[in-house]
Amino acid sequence: MPIENERKIVLRDPERVLEAALAVRQGVRRQRLRQAYLDAAGVRIREIVADDGIARVFSYKRPVDGQMVEIETAISKDDFARLWTLRRETLEKTRYSWTEGSLHWDVDFFGEPGRPYFTMAEVEMPADRTELPALPPELARHSLHIVEAGDARFTSKRLADPGHAAMLFAALIAGVPLP
Repeated sequence: MPIENERKIVLRDPERVLEAALAVRQGVRRQRLRQAYLDAAGVRIREIVADDGIARVFSYKRPVDGQMVEIETAISKDDFARLWTLRRETLEKTRYSWTEGSLHWDVDFFGEPGRPYFTMAEVEMPADRTELPALPPELARHSLHIVEAGDARFTSKRLADPGHAAMLFAALIAGVPLP
C-alpha cells in the first residue's frame, strides 16, 4: 500500500510573485487541477491538465494504523463525467511540482488562475522521515505557518471552501488562535 508522508506549509504572497517565480524555475511542472469529493469518505476524482495532456484519476485516501494510505487509478473521460455528477465539494487549483533528491514539492494556488484565494506548499518525504526539511529559498520567503501533521483544517477538501480558507488565513495573519 502506498503510504503518504507529507507536511504542509501555508504561504503568504501578497505581491503575487511566487507563482511567477515557480513558472520559470527549471525542473518545475505546472498543472491545472479540477477535483471533486464524492459521497463516500476518502473518495475523490481529479482532472489534471498539463502540457503533456489530460489525465483523470479516481483516488481513495484513508488513515490506517496512524499512516495515510492513498490509492489512485486512471479513469476515462466518460467515467470522470459520470462521477462528477455525484460531487459534494469541488475545487480548482494550479499546482507547481518538482523533486529534490528524495523530496517531492507541490505548491498549490487554490482558485481561478491568477486569482488564488489560498496558497499552500506540501512536501512528500520518505516514509521514515519525520522532520520537516529546510524549505527551498523561494518558499521560505513566503512561509507563514507550518501545519501540524494531521491538522484537518488544512486538507484540500476543507480549503475547497473559500470562506474557511479566508478565516484560517486571517487568523494566521493576525496571530490569533486558529478556529
